[in-house]
Amino acid sequence: MADLSRAEWTRRADLAGLIAALGREEVRYVGGAVRDTLLGLEAKDIDIATTHLPVAVMARCQQAGIRTVPTGIEHGTVTVLLPGGPVEVTTLRRDVSTDGRRATVAFSTQWRDDAARRDFTINALYADPDTLEVQDFFGGLDDLAARRIRFIGEPRQRIAEDHLRILRYFRFQARFGDTPDADALAACSALANTLKGLSRERIAMELLSILALPDPAPTVELMHAAGVLPVILPEAGRAQRNALGRLVQAEQAQAIAPDPVRRLAALLPPVAACVEDVAARLRLSKAQRARLICVAERTPEDREHPRPLAYRQGLDCARDRLLLLGGDAGALTRWEVPRFPLTGKAVIARGLTAGPDVARLLREAEARWVAAGFPDEAAAARLLDEVVAQQ
Repeated sequence: MADLSRAEWTRRADLAGLIAALGREEVRYVGGAVRDTLLGLEAKDIDIATTHLPVAVMARCQQAGIRTVPTGIEHGTVTVLLPGGPVEVTTLRRDVSTDGRRATVAFSTQWRDDAARRDFTINALYADPDTLEVQDFFGGLDDLAARRIRFIGEPRQRIAEDHLRILRYFRFQARFGDTPDADALAACSALANTLKGLSRERIAMELLSILALPDPAPTVELMHAAGVLPVILPEAGRAQRNALGRLVQAEQAQAIAPDPVRRLAALLPPVAACVEDVAARLRLSKAQRARLICVAERTPEDREHPRPLAYRQGLDCARDRLLLLGGDAGALTRWEVPRFPLTGKAVIARGLTAGPDVARLLREAEARWVAAGFPDEAAAARLLDEVVAQQ
């Protein structure tokens, strides 16, 4: 397992200044930065836990000339704006009450209290900012070494506190897990229906996070087998799950970056009405909805003309269609969709009177220009001359 002292982020001068401002005995690095560094991965976000109340965090930072933003102060979180990137500083907490959707918390001064309310053992690792010694209350280091995703405490109780932990379990299993923990998987399966009580936005966020991972197909199958996928996405039948597997392989073979919306499209039948229903149910953005509908309208003929397809539908939709149809999206790599260089003025300049015929002739010239492979303006003008001459 990697050594924290070798990580560049632990030697950041701006972090050292923040630690000094808060007091070294009152803070610990926690969560993803510790976990990922121990696994030899790049740490993207730095989180700090502290015994200080949020007002004290902001006051100490102000005295040290460090800017803060009270991004989640009611939950104890202050975002500290450092030159090397923002850092979230959160007061130690313990749960007072939970209802499966939200928790009421009280601030604490005990590190174990804070660790006990976290979801998985590998997320409850704290590192001393001076020695970088890891404090582990629930066997997270052993679980990390074994690539085991295990709930802290009794899995059903932890899920009952926050139903979204079911989806978080599968996301972490996909990222860091090896053989699924039997108790965790059984709890997720038994409580799968509790996901119906969550907001659609929270479900969509976690689902898209899972689909953004390098290869979510095995995890999606695991979610189906556990009865979780049918609760959140009943449209994802066997054919759709197979399509996801083929899509991931195509992305990897063609060196195309993963895209969660494209992968969601794979999990849905290619029927616009069905896609619209799912987009509405998951409260997806207008752009995501439009893209899913565009991809759903794919036809086998799309594979034959990738660039004309991209010209009509946009690069994202065209690339998605080609990959889902088993086509080659290479023709779109580093290709920019061109603009048709002529306007209605060019038609009128050739002696036609303004009116509906102008738009019709321009469309016909544009179609010939696309079929000719998007030549330059002079060639486009010649194509327009041909169209006009045939009237």
